[in-house]
Amino acid sequence: MSSIFEIVLQEVRPGMVLGLGSGRASLSFVRSLGSRVAQGLSVAGVPTSAETAALAVELGIPLVSLAELGSRPIDLTVDGADEVDPELNLIKGYGRALVREKIIASSSKRVVILVGTEKLVNNLGDRGRLPVEVVSFALPLILKKLEEWGSRGVVWQGPSGPNLSDNGNPIVDCDTTGIEDVRGFANKIRCLPGVVDTGFFQGLADRVLVGDEKHGFQFCQSLDRGAISEF
Repeated sequence: MSSIFEIVLQEVRPGMVLGLGSGRASLSFVRSLGSRVAQGLSVAGVPTSAETAALAVELGIPLVSLAELGSRPIDLTVDGADEVDPELNLIKGYGRALVREKIIASSSKRVVILVGTEKLVNNLGDRGRLPVEVVSFALPLILKKLEEWGSRGVVWQGPSGPNLSDNGNPIVDCDTTGIEDVRGFANKIRCLPGVVDTGFFQGLADRVLVGDEKHGFQFCQSLDRGAISEF
């Protein structure tokens, strides 16, 4: 039985530029892609994080930047997600690369998301948090506003203070418990000065491949815009 990594690799063609996502499922895909590159597949990758870039270099996958691509779009981005709703909207950012992930996805012709079964939710926010990247100066304002709006913001912490994203910014995990309209909540947060972006991804996923993580992400289901098929 195929894994979701093997299935998405069927979409990869020689000469493609691929967006390389972050997180457990994405890094497993990068390892699978690296094996194909070692066998002669010619592709280039645009990484969404320093961690992904380091792994790609280790595996011999050539990397390019958005600046080097110029007006050429990324052919296919393969990434993960922390929540997927029935409309294929996403919450991302538990891996702390949400801003670069959204930029890469928005620069792509096609986006395929790889997740385990536990990431499927009836309503976004069911798992309890929405990551938001902010500039440091705005942290007091953001935390105050969240409290006023019935949420609670928790700053991503390291041993000696707030951890920073690859962009040099802190990330606030916003409590979504009891918030019925996470889409509206995310859009409200985006309007605050100092917010870089939220982990709410609307309309960017073209396909979601669902796997059984306990069994090596063995393929369970393909969710495509306009159609749902089960294995």
